[in-house]
Amino acid sequence: MSTITVPVTTPTPSEDSERLRKAFEGWGTNEKSIIQILGHRTAAQRKVIRQSYFQLYEEDLLKRLESELSSDFEKAVFLWVLDPAERDAVISHDAIKKWNEKNISLLEISSARSSAELLTVRQAYHIRYKKSLEEDVAAHTSGNFRKLLVALVSSYRYEGPEVDMHLASYEAKKLNESITSKKDNYEELIRIISTRSKAQLNATFNCYKDVYGHHINKDLKSQAPEDFQDAVRVVIKCICCPEKHFTKVLRLAIEKLGTDEDALTRVVVTRAEVDMKHIKEAYAKRTSKTLEHAVASDTSGDYQDFLLTLIGKDHA
Repeated sequence: MSTITVPVTTPTPSEDSERLRKAFEGWGTNEKSIIQILGHRTAAQRKVIRQSYFQLYEEDLLKRLESELSSDFEKAVFLWVLDPAERDAVISHDAIKKWNEKNISLLEISSARSSAELLTVRQAYHIRYKKSLEEDVAAHTSGNFRKLLVALVSSYRYEGPEVDMHLASYEAKKLNESITSKKDNYEELIRIISTRSKAQLNATFNCYKDVYGHHINKDLKSQAPEDFQDAVRVVIKCICCPEKHFTKVLRLAIEKLGTDEDALTRVVVTRAEVDMKHIKEAYAKRTSKTLEHAVASDTSGDYQDFLLTLIGKDHA
């Protein structure tokens, strides 16, 4: 469920463009006006505003925002104004350029998006970077990570609800063998989690728990190499219960010594129109405090105002 609030009577795209232009002009940028407009528009509305702004002023709104804003606030607004698929392409490219085995943003994009959404991300990546997402992933990773990530970003899962319980039971056994064999051969595990539908995988993980007495993530934690098992556990969480995964990312970003603004921004801008209400509920249940309170306590200024607007609490 989205946490974005849109005015009952929404100005036309040209009116929003004119107000944005005024916010950029004069002595100093009017950041509050930018937040008030862009923080209360859907992805479809923001896309039309970008088009309208260019038609009126022959200027790219994103480039103007980059020149007017700065620091974490600029990055958050830039990502927010991008079309969702283009945004995921940008996040993916940044993750690939700075690749390390602890970076989970590619895992999130390839596992928490629908098949149709992931396809549009790959198309956006083609257009923006003149390469395929798959080839860049393959060129910058190695070993089991390469096998896992290339399989995930290339995937086009079936989205239907049908489940084959015989297959679920069989593949639960195959998963256990792959994890506990100690042969560092995870081809079957990668094949299963990158190709099966999310409904089928949930059935398989339930079978795994019924047969072996605990969730598959427990065996991964004790058996697989640390960085690789962390990656697979992220994939499984994004498939089974994305709100719990993103709650954990937010909690770690806020509670660690020194806020992880990149992670905080990424989760807020990518989930605000998807399932932020569920994430807020899970966060409150896990920490006994609201996400709004946590964000307000750990951020400041325009960056704080913008994040609070996106998660559903305007900050005066």
